[in-house]
Amino acid sequence: MSTSVSSGSTPLAGMPSAASLASSPGAPPLVASSPEDDGAIASYRRAAPASAWLPRVRAPRAMLAASLGIGVLAEVLLDRPRWGVSFPLVVAALLGTLVLLGGREGWQRARPNAWLAAPLLVSSGFVAVRASSWLLALNLLASGALLLLLTHFWAAGRVQRLGLVGYPLAALTSAFRSLLYPPAIVRDSVDLKLARTHAPRLLPFARGLLIALPVLGVFAVLLASADAAFSVALGRLFDVDGWSLLGSTLGRVVGAGFSACVAAAVLGQSLRRRKGQEMGEVEVKPALPRLGLTEALTLILAVDALFLAFAGFQVAYLFIGGASSPAEGYTYATYARRGFFELLLVSMLTLGLVMALARWTRRESPLAQGVFRVGTSLMVALTLVIVASAVKRMTLYEDAFGYTRLRLFTHVFMYALGAVLTWRAVTLWWRPERFAIGAFVTALGAVLAVNAINPDALIVRLNIARATDPSGPDLGYLSGLSADAVPELVRGLDLKDARNAALLDGYAERQPTDGAWPEWNLADSRARRALHEAGVSGR
Repeated sequence: MSTSVSSGSTPLAGMPSAASLASSPGAPPLVASSPEDDGAIASYRRAAPASAWLPRVRAPRAMLAASLGIGVLAEVLLDRPRWGVSFPLVVAALLGTLVLLGGREGWQRARPNAWLAAPLLVSSGFVAVRASSWLLALNLLASGALLLLLTHFWAAGRVQRLGLVGYPLAALTSAFRSLLYPPAIVRDSVDLKLARTHAPRLLPFARGLLIALPVLGVFAVLLASADAAFSVALGRLFDVDGWSLLGSTLGRVVGAGFSACVAAAVLGQSLRRRKGQEMGEVEVKPALPRLGLTEALTLILAVDALFLAFAGFQVAYLFIGGASSPAEGYTYATYARRGFFELLLVSMLTLGLVMALARWTRRESPLAQGVFRVGTSLMVALTLVIVASAVKRMTLYEDAFGYTRLRLFTHVFMYALGAVLTWRAVTLWWRPERFAIGAFVTALGAVLAVNAINPDALIVRLNIARATDPSGPDLGYLSGLSADAVPELVRGLDLKDARNAALLDGYAERQPTDGAWPEWNLADSRARRALHEAGVSGR
């Protein structure tokens, strides 16, 4: 009886396996490997991660080259006293590189969330349009948050599936995880084994240099003492300011490296290899209700009754009565400012209460669902009256004391809060899971709206229009506004008045001179043109 053994069968008992023979010291290979096998083994070794805590990277060398290119571009465009058109150009270059590196497959995954790129480009573009420091900070913050969300959702998920807390959580998670990609890209792109191989050859040279330096120092001192001309030449050599020669170059290298790390983090996180489900890949499941309908309705009706009584007083005094004077015992400042912040807090707490009740209240029948929706919708409607009361109080305060940036930004926030409350009422009856994305879009709309209205120019226009004092508006406050306000100042002020002329002279003195094209800003350009047409000369 013969026994045949196939090539893929288990070795017979007592016979060593091919793997054991190959792994034994000095053992010759059993079978000569082909070039294809060697290539496959080398590819596997390159793909194997060198560190367990670093992620795997797609096309690491292409990503490293792209990151270095963006780093150099950002250093050239952004290493300037002012950011203008340079910032949106860097953002556009980063998005374009992301699309090119991801290819068709990456775009197919990113397409459902690619709309985030539109508000990102708009908010970054406003950096080249507005000159206000408040708007600059707001636009940079919005651009950073949108970029973090885009890097998270470029590879997977749907942004509309997040809950309200999911947006800041996704941005923070993306920020921390992206920090792992710059070292991972370097690890997968650079042959560290080759560097370790050649490192021992450099150690003798370094040791020789350390030995030579003190010897050269002693001989240089003696020779300088022996010859005056040599001493003068040596002194000139040491008088050279090395930092002035190398400091700027070193600073540019560090800046380009930092920008390259940011680009590598964004590209690596966006084109990452996903492991399991991530935030936004599944719809947020509603929590198990724990509060009975009776308890919830008791709370809702009690709050509705209180809000209804308060709303009646507000409508009777602020809207029907006209509020020609502050309430008895109050000045405009105490009545408007103190009442405003308390009403603002009540509105925000009510929004949180409605969200909590909708999440935790049991509604086991259509009738219970309808009663709950009616009660909470009434609460939201009465809260909108409170928001309107807060806006009215702020308007009274502005009519009495003028407009400022903080008051104008507060107006925009209150309108945005009213829009969120209205959307909450809509989602009580239709698509409750879409409340978070509506609130997110409202926040983006508020950022774009405050840029569109140009707060500094609007402040000038409104303060000049409401000025009842013969001396005119508060020029001290107007002098601290940005270049956004200059065209309105030239248009609205009487330039024959010496104080107004001095105000514009101050703007002309502070106006930055024409720099390189990356620093170009629309507000600065319009301000220079308005001052030139008004005959105001600066520096």
